[in-house]
Amino acid sequence: MFGLEKKQKGLFEFDLEKDLKSNPTKAKALLKTVEEKVHTLKNSLRQGAGSADFETLNKLLLGYTALQRVLTKIASNK
Repeated sequence: MFGLEKKQKGLFEFDLEKDLKSNPTKAKALLKTVEEKVHTLKNSLRQGAGSADFETLNKLLLGYTALQRVLTKIASNK
């Protein structure tokens, strides 16, 4: 009937995901910078920080590790 057909939806991709799939050198550079930031955040947490700084650094670390997982997933799904 008219308009009742099921249309196949493609997989949803974020804008960042599309950009990184089209430009793999940008993805590698972004992954490298994220790894460096994770490393510096871990070092600052190991050295000790104030209680207020500890909370913000921990939140940043969790965000960067999540971004790192997404970037490695994108890189492996090419």
